[in-house]
Amino acid sequence: MCGRFAQYSSRDDYFDSLGLKPDEVIYDPEPIGRFNVAPGTNVLLLNERDDEFHFDPVYWGYGPEWWDKQPLINARSETAATGRMFKPLWDRGRAIVPADGWYEWKREGDKKQPYFIYHKENEPLFFAAIGKTPYGKDHGHEGFVVVTAASNKGMVDIHDRRPLVLRADAVREWLSAETTPARAQEIAHDAALPETDFTWHPVTAKVGNIHNQGETLIREIQTD
Repeated sequence: MCGRFAQYSSRDDYFDSLGLKPDEVIYDPEPIGRFNVAPGTNVLLLNERDDEFHFDPVYWGYGPEWWDKQPLINARSETAATGRMFKPLWDRGRAIVPADGWYEWKREGDKKQPYFIYHKENEPLFFAAIGKTPYGKDHGHEGFVVVTAASNKGMVDIHDRRPLVLRADAVREWLSAETTPARAQEIAHDAALPETDFTWHPVTAKVGNIHNQGETLIREIQTD
């Protein structure tokens, strides 16, 4: 995880939850409408630069020139702040992916059943992310990755990793250039939503095709 998620609400919905004022970031009342966000695509990413908030389309994946494999899409919160690959991004490239939920696949018999995981109160989610800055510039495959945490308190039956979802009141500090890397580690540990804040239900296998979109992908289905 995280390999697929949904970002379908409007910017208003996300930013209102963060308490951002109209003059702090450009607002667009139209829904983003992406029910099936896949790696290798551009994703709207909230970031701070030059003391202002920006919402930029950024490539989901990180593969620097020396990396001879597929671009990575996730970084473990336990090691991202210190590892060779991600430490520079953790230090200077912290960002947020506003989202509505994410998908996981669970093996059931001879097939894998997709599930949609979301906040119990249907509140917006704020995935911690790190990436190549400045985000207003195209860096090719040096984009961003979603920071993940262990799912060891009730969600391990779906998957052993999950996005690191921050509380809304921690987002500004996470993004701030004045926040030290060490303090960011504390935020990642102390301000992450617990597993008990989430719920999930089975959804159609059509979500497995990245070309499929629409609200039907997140609707609960009946399973055997």
